[in-house]
Amino acid sequence: MLVRPMRPDDLGAVEAITDEAFHDLSVRTTIADLPSPSRRSPEKSATWRRRAAHLVRHDPGGCWVAEDDTGLLGISLSSRRDGLWALSSYAVTLRAQGKGVGTAVLDAALGHSQGCLRGMIASSPDPRAARRYRLAGFTLHPTMTFTGRVERATLPVVERVRDGSATDFDLCDSVDRQVRGSAHSVDHAMIAAECRLVVTDHTTGRGYCYVQPGGGPYLLAATNRRTAQRLLWESLAAAGEDSIDVDFVTAAQEWAVDVALTARLSVYNLKYLALRNMKPPMPYLPSGFFL
Repeated sequence: MLVRPMRPDDLGAVEAITDEAFHDLSVRTTIADLPSPSRRSPEKSATWRRRAAHLVRHDPGGCWVAEDDTGLLGISLSSRRDGLWALSSYAVTLRAQGKGVGTAVLDAALGHSQGCLRGMIASSPDPRAARRYRLAGFTLHPTMTFTGRVERATLPVVERVRDGSATDFDLCDSVDRQVRGSAHSVDHAMIAAECRLVVTDHTTGRGYCYVQPGGGPYLLAATNRRTAQRLLWESLAAAGEDSIDVDFVTAAQEWAVDVALTARLSVYNLKYLALRNMKPPMPYLPSGFFL
């Protein structure tokens, strides 16, 4: 088995490995009354590849694959921003699981964290992954998932929130550094190409939220709870009749739990936010990929 840096021409196979592995895990761990998990649509697959290509371009030292003469066996994608290392994706083919491939590609990605005091991982409920993260020095914070249709009658009038643009990336980075100790930097342009950016910049609080095309937050950070709630409500207002999901909500985010319950979303305990040398950022809702 060879572990080597990921190349742009690997991305098709890398995406397929993650789709297969994550779907298999979802089938094995899903909660009974949640919708049955499905494979990525062609559009979501293309989005995933664009995000991965972004990290291969900006963080070549954090993106790795393991392969043998049959093809790719496992992958890891990670980034480092302002002294914060984050693991964006980590998967092993079904046929290679339990054979040391996962440890090899995770160790390679962790090499990209040298010199970074802090670390963050949005962890699946897979006990094998959780074990590896804990052995790597991460604290496992159980998280909640909000899911369901937003009850439109509960939506309040949201004030002091406006559409953002690239001119607001400095504001976003400033809030990031205050809340999580690290900016997203070059990631903002990537996320803004896929999601609607809304911001608030007022004497009573500052913050931003990337709203997913189907509604709900993709990434949210604010300087206080009240500001965060306004941004979360704005993202929920963009939801139509389809169900939405909000993942990786730690117990520190009670402000978000209150909004979810008011909006009649269901709350489940499902995954982990794995953190090294840091407390759960607050008020903050991480993305699964850019954290």
